[in-house]
Parts: sequence; C-alpha cells; structure tokens
Amino acid sequence: MNEDPVDALVATAPDGIDFDGLRVEESAGGYTFETPAATADGLDEATLRDTAAEDPHVGNWYFWHAVAPQTDARWAFLRWLEGGGDQPVPERYEALADGLTTEWGQLRVTVTLDGPAGRSYDLRHVDDAGTPADELDAHEAPLDARELAKHDDDGAYRPLKTAPSLRTGWQFPDLGAPDVVEAVHAFYPATVQNWHREREGELDIDHWHETVERQTGIYGVVRTWDRGEGYEHVNWVAEACCDDSQCLKRREWDYDEETELDVDGGDGAFPCREPCSLVIAGARQWTKLEGEQSQTYEFELTPSEKEQVEEIIDAVADGRADDIREADVYDGANRYRTRFLRAKLFDDDGNLAGVETDE
Repeated sequence: MNEDPVDALVATAPDGIDFDGLRVEESAGGYTFETPAATADGLDEATLRDTAAEDPHVGNWYFWHAVAPQTDARWAFLRWLEGGGDQPVPERYEALADGLTTEWGQLRVTVTLDGPAGRSYDLRHVDDAGTPADELDAHEAPLDARELAKHDDDGAYRPLKTAPSLRTGWQFPDLGAPDVVEAVHAFYPATVQNWHREREGELDIDHWHETVERQTGIYGVVRTWDRGEGYEHVNWVAEACCDDSQCLKRREWDYDEETELDVDGGDGAFPCREPCSLVIAGARQWTKLEGEQSQTYEFELTPSEKEQVEEIIDAVADGRADDIREADVYDGANRYRTRFLRAKLFDDDGNLAGVETDE
C-alpha cells in the first residue's frame, strides 16, 4: 500500500473495504463511502478523497492493514491493547488521544495516537507508572528488553523470565507497532503467541506425564514419578513453582489430560502450556531427594522455637526474608532471632541439637 491513507483507500476501493464500521465500494455509478454516522453514494474520486480525508475511520483502517504487523498473534495483541476494537472508532480515537493503558504481566503499555493513521507505545514497569520520564532510563531498541530482563533490582540473575521479579527503572517511550510487540516478546518470550492460540482454541498443551516421558539422560529420573505417590509429588512441584507469587503464567497443564492437579493454576494473563525447564530441573533434584529413606530424629524444642522454625521456612519460601527488619525481633524469621536459635541449638559441627545426619 501507499504511504498516504487516502491514496491507499482509493487503490483498494475496487476490491471493497469493510472494517471497523468503514465500508467503501466502487461501482459503475461511482464510489460508496459509508460509516456508522453517514452514507454517501455515487461519489467521484475527488469527492471520495475529500470525504475520506476528514474521517478517522480511514486512518484507523490504514493503520490496521498497512502499519500494524499482519501476523495473526501480533495483530490481535495490538487490537487487545486498544480494548479489542469493541469501541466505535470515534470514541476509541478520543480515548487514544489521552492514552489507553493495559498491563501484561509486570509490563505497562500505553498506546496513544500518532497522527490519524499511527500509534505510539510507551512501555515501562507497572511499578514505574507514576515515575517521571526523566527519572527512568530511556531505550529505543526493542531488543534492549533482553538485557533488562536478565537481572532483578538486586542484580540477581532471573532464570525464569516470567517470574514476578522484573527490574524497574526503565522506559521505552516511543515504540512503533512492530517494535512494541518485539519488546514484549523479549521480556516474556512466546506469551503473545500462546495467548493468541488459547483465544483461538488452538493452544496445544503438554501435560506433566507427556513432558516427563520425553526426558532423557540426567532428567530421565523424573519419569519415576507416575501415578499413585508420584501424583502427589507433582502437586508439590506445582505448588512450589507455579504459584502466582513465583510465575506470572497461568498453568494450564495438569498431570495428564484426564487427571487434574489439586493445586490452582493461577490468574496470569498468559497461559503456560507445559512444565518449563525450571520445573523439570527442580523435579529432578526433588526426585533424587524423595528417593531417600525416612529416618527418625529426636529434638527438643520449646513451643515458640517450633513456631519459629515454621516462620523461617515460610519467610524463605515466600521470599520475605530480606524484607524483615533487623530491629523486628518479634518476627520469628528475624536474622538475630534466627542467629540466637542457631547459637542455642547447633553444635560446633553445625548439627541441629547435636544430632548427626544419618547417611
């Protein structure tokens, strides 16, 4: 198509246009130009051009057919950012003039009009919604998102890209339509594609049983977790790894097609279609640990010490340990409380209550 929306409309009219309330046709009697607000028939080309130049439906049609990526998933995602195209074009353009904001995981995407036939996208962390632009690191290249996604705010490596630990302090202030989808993909690989497949009823799900059957080499050990006791093990894996606090995906896989897991799949915007590599790696280690024979150990703890051990485990499991203030000695997972418990209960060799671990 030509760069000018009206030129493109005239060139396409012989094939007919019917999109978002705009209908344009060419016949022996001239052109028909129709929108929800008015219909004009028998127009010559000059009148068609004058009419089209004043109507937002034309720029909207041109954007979606000449500017936006034509790949189904990317096109649908950009439509979703504008509310799915449910609003009539004039009302949608009025909203776009002020900016329409949507969240995708920990990403905040604001789309605004860039002329009658364009869009501009501002991409930043949801926690930076109210941060002035001059306090954020500005980026232009969408693939910069790959580097931003590697580490969290503390500089720790993020092995799971959909973990809710995306770093803050950055902004892509003016991305075009193809680039914003590219940046989202770099932050959260394959989420747009799987989201679209799910909407179309085409999401292919590989359940736990199917996934572990493919494992070979050092990961082949996870195949020992089958029905019976193994089913409960998989529930523990899902509870440990696939909770909303650990991953922004919504787990759609279960034990197998007929057997649902007891653990809730979460509320994420984009689906998880199979156990990820982090889940399989964790399951490999847990499979080995669960293969150990149980032993009986006897310790003496006061009721408060028992509760403190429980609080420490909860704090570490929920990622709260670093947030507990050093002065808050009333919290069982407080560092000084924990050090006191270690000083009291551990011997010089690091054995709890002096009890050695059985090999």
